[in-house]
Amino acid sequence: MICKSDETMIKLPDKQESNIGYLPYLVKTVWITMGVALLIVMLFLSLGHIRASETAREFLIAFVYSASIALPSMFVLTWISHRYSEQYPRLIIFVQVLALACIAVIGCLASDVVLMMIGLVPRNEYWLEFKGAYRFSVVIAVIVGMGISFYETLRYRLQATVLELRTKQVEQERAYKLLAEARLSSLESRIHPHFLFNTLNSIASLIPSDPQRAEDTVARLASLLRFSLNASHSGLVPLGQELKIVQDYLEIEQMRFGSRLRYEIAVPESLADVKVPPLSLQTLVENSVKHVITQRPKGGEIQIAGSASSGRILLEVKDDGPGFSLDTIPEGHGLANLIARIELLFGVAGEMQLIQKGSGNTVRLSFPASNS
Repeated sequence: MICKSDETMIKLPDKQESNIGYLPYLVKTVWITMGVALLIVMLFLSLGHIRASETAREFLIAFVYSASIALPSMFVLTWISHRYSEQYPRLIIFVQVLALACIAVIGCLASDVVLMMIGLVPRNEYWLEFKGAYRFSVVIAVIVGMGISFYETLRYRLQATVLELRTKQVEQERAYKLLAEARLSSLESRIHPHFLFNTLNSIASLIPSDPQRAEDTVARLASLLRFSLNASHSGLVPLGQELKIVQDYLEIEQMRFGSRLRYEIAVPESLADVKVPPLSLQTLVENSVKHVITQRPKGGEIQIAGSASSGRILLEVKDDGPGFSLDTIPEGHGLANLIARIELLFGVAGEMQLIQKGSGNTVRLSFPASNS
């Protein structure tokens, strides 16, 4: 009895894998071919279809059949899977089975030629050998080939999922790092000696004349420091909390600048629960105070506005300063940090725009609305 063997194919579901080359799959196919040939010989031996003395000869015959079917299967089915899996996901299995069956038949014809050339099959028994081998070879080719195909497909999907999860984890860790840097930057600006000195000096001067305002200022300073340290680790906070911190910051700075600092907050109460990046508005307001109010004897005006439209939130901070360019923001600057956080949190759906009209300079944040 001649041991007719099999086939195998390795599928590349991902186009990137085609860049690796066929060598790893070729080596794997050779090992699988030898394993299948050995299993078939052991099966036939256990069933009594061959004698122990014929083991070496039958293994060589089985290996020739297996190699003649497996190697073409690997290349052809890899090409089919790579080219048509995404276009015809429901038909690809039928196409694979049909291809394996055809390759098995052609492989049997080629194997019998090889076996006849090396003297293991008599010339006058060529067609007899083929008729006895091709049915068995087709069955083994389809079973082993599709089994390996499913295994490889699941393995690559698992690898792709793991890679995607790791990528998301890295992005999340980066977002947390940027948030921590933003909190640290805000805290550093809060505890900057000049800021603390001016704030404490203002509080001290208010105690004799207006102790209630002095107490309120202490509360605002504590709230500002606490929020800087305890911003939500989820990356988003309610807009109402963000506006509270912005107002506390402006009230503290207004004690220093007096009438030089004028501000207006025009955000609907209906947006209080909308989630925003923590310290986002505060960063924009602080930038205006630093580069507009402190730089001009006459001071300036800051306007904070918010609105919702078509499922998106628009937050704007406008001042009457000379303006700046987003392209000139140095790395590590508070605004650069904010831009990076928006990109990580919202992707292409979030953006920061600079709008300059006349003497006005407006920075606009835009991102999808979310209350969760």
